[in-house]
Amino acid sequence: MYKVLLTGVLGALIATGAGAAAVIDGCQLYPANNIWNTPIDTAPVHANSAAYINTIGAAVTVHPDFGTVYDGAPNGIPYTTVPGTQPMVPISFTYAGDSDPGPYPLPPDAPIEGGPASNGDRHVLVIDRDDCVLYEVYAARLQTDGSWRAGSGAKWDLNSNALRPATWTSADAAGLPILAGLVRYDEVVSGAITHALRFTAPQTRNTFVWPGRHQASSLTGAQYPPMGQRFRLKAGVDISGFSPAMQVILRALKKYGMMLSDNGGAWYVSGAPDPRWDDDELHTLGQLTGSDFEAVDVSALQVAADSGQAVQPTPPLPLPPPPPGSNYDIDGDGAYDALTDGLLMLRYMFGIRGPALTGGATGTGATRNTPEIETLLGQFGAALDIDGDNAADALTDGLLVLRKMFGLSGGPLIAGAIGANAVRTTAQAVSAYMDGFLPALP
Repeated sequence: MYKVLLTGVLGALIATGAGAAAVIDGCQLYPANNIWNTPIDTAPVHANSAAYINTIGAAVTVHPDFGTVYDGAPNGIPYTTVPGTQPMVPISFTYAGDSDPGPYPLPPDAPIEGGPASNGDRHVLVIDRDDCVLYEVYAARLQTDGSWRAGSGAKWDLNSNALRPATWTSADAAGLPILAGLVRYDEVVSGAITHALRFTAPQTRNTFVWPGRHQASSLTGAQYPPMGQRFRLKAGVDISGFSPAMQVILRALKKYGMMLSDNGGAWYVSGAPDPRWDDDELHTLGQLTGSDFEAVDVSALQVAADSGQAVQPTPPLPLPPPPPGSNYDIDGDGAYDALTDGLLMLRYMFGIRGPALTGGATGTGATRNTPEIETLLGQFGAALDIDGDNAADALTDGLLVLRKMFGLSGGPLIAGAIGANAVRTTAQAVSAYMDGFLPALP
């Protein structure tokens, strides 16, 4: 998957912009300030973290509950998109009181989790890509007349932060959307996952915490985690030994974490099936155990009880100035090259270190080795903050550097690659800033 990851970064990201990984068929998965899309890497550790970890299993390994094929069916929770003209069909629910009434635009061939013969959860996820409305159904079964029967169902306006009514389930036990928390192959190829993930645990408490809306347990002990509880991979966990693709997932678990969404296997992380996954590569995530995680308290991020809007992190302080004479010839080969110097900067901003940082990304005449390149980039500071938003972000600054080195200018240089708090927002300003680090080389 390494070559695919590189191709995705240099192709899909450069062509479509930084927000591509957070969009499906033109529909963004909730507003940028939604709790799903909000970093929690600086949120405080929950007071009951140790008890929650021990209850789920401190020694239990992480399990990617997705991949290519399992037991004859696509492995994971599938989804599909339909046009706004898709016929609406009747649907009835076992838990009608907690479900949004039909009709739903479910095509007769909508993919079912586990396949048509599954005896499992049988989730069906469908996005109306013209109106950006997500329809999610649990225990879905197509009827001979074209209608559907299901356990429960929920409609989600992807442009809204509105939550389910308190105590209502959805197609998930926690009353949350499912699609928002899935690991998707195209995101990993793009180089970044910019939202929280979904996971399950065998035993949960008979309550829920924001943004959760529903509980599914009779257990009352404080050692049991509630539905909606956020967890994250500890900052100090060394992920450098994982493949670049798996590092994308692990960086997301550090920055955005994962939400407890259903009862199920311990540390089962959810994703969408895709024939392009490498199952053996995914299973390397099993090197992690519950002890590598911690529960976090996100209550201070809540804006309103019935809204998924979250307080956004405080803008960072300005990055330190780079050393005098700094330039973008990162590998020291006497030339500026997007496929070496640009890629090195992009990988560094993604958090990639060690051999994965420099592998295949240094010129034939390079004079710097991996430790020297890491040290150099670590000193660059503001030289990596291209748009001036006080952060070196791969999906904005890294993309701008790559585009510049590929020769793009004007609108194509900055399209979709300027941070929300940027001070350099025009192609002229961005290009002029980078020109300062691209002097003529001897």
